[in-house]
Amino acid sequence: MEQRVVMITGANSGIGKDAALKFAMEGFTVVMGCRDLEYSRQVQEEIIAKSHHDRVTLMEVDLSSFESIRCFCEKFKGAFDRLDILIHNAAYFKHGAEHKLSPDNIEITFATNVFGPFLMTSLLLDVLRKSNDARILHAGSNIIKEFFDPKKEIEFDKLQGEIEDKKSYSVYKMYCQSKMALLMLTFKMAEEFKDDGIKVNALQINGAKMSKRTLKNIKHGWREIAYVQNLFFPEPSYMASKYFAICTSDDFKETTGKLFNDKLEVMQPAPAEYPGFVKNMKQVLGRDVYSSYAENKQVMEKVWNLSEELTESYRILKDKEPVG
Repeated sequence: MEQRVVMITGANSGIGKDAALKFAMEGFTVVMGCRDLEYSRQVQEEIIAKSHHDRVTLMEVDLSSFESIRCFCEKFKGAFDRLDILIHNAAYFKHGAEHKLSPDNIEITFATNVFGPFLMTSLLLDVLRKSNDARILHAGSNIIKEFFDPKKEIEFDKLQGEIEDKKSYSVYKMYCQSKMALLMLTFKMAEEFKDDGIKVNALQINGAKMSKRTLKNIKHGWREIAYVQNLFFPEPSYMASKYFAICTSDDFKETTGKLFNDKLEVMQPAPAEYPGFVKNMKQVLGRDVYSSYAENKQVMEKVWNLSEELTESYRILKDKEPVG
């Protein structure tokens, strides 16, 4: 186990932090990919102390910046010759925040939650291929249940550059769409990477208790709502244990292109036809199915092609050549 390498983005708080601790306690070499190094160093030291395991490396990366991701991946491959597990845990979701663009002129939520992870995966494919059991896990969200509404769709015209009507902008709405796009990439990547033996899955997260530090970053008005939500959310360690199981258990060694619920059950697509109000509410409140929108091949290809175009990684993925 000491020689197996797991990389976790956003590993300095919440589920990511507890997942890093879990993997460290199980003897894995852990790489924490974090944006705030000053704060993250304290977390790194805490994980090392609690796990009595010093193979915990901290590396700087901002998932909203393509330049930061490229630099991160270059440094990673300078230090490690193989990657066994890649967990895309980091995400942008600031209640009530105004419209913001990434350094690459992309809407900040999609840049962080979709295109950043896509680029990182692309750049790390060569080291993932060197593992005899490579697994990628995307942190999903039950917020995609909004797509049970047949009118819901990804608004591709709002993903790049400034938007005309900023008053209509909502981080909540963009977060929901970004998590649907990430699920679509999960399915597409599983198909693309099948011949490489790389498994790609997603976990639908129902929420986890937020730290005081996280709550302070939420805008007033929304913060009070978050405090109430926090009363009902499970501890981060609950979902962290699911990360560990999906990425290490022999039960899922051959599983790819699936969405898991928090009971580690594989979810299924709901029927494409609207089932009526009552049955639809059962779908929304349940944990067995996800919206059939995620299976829309045309939209999936659009997400995939846009990801390739924006990150300029078409050659990397299609030709499967090492990054030069």
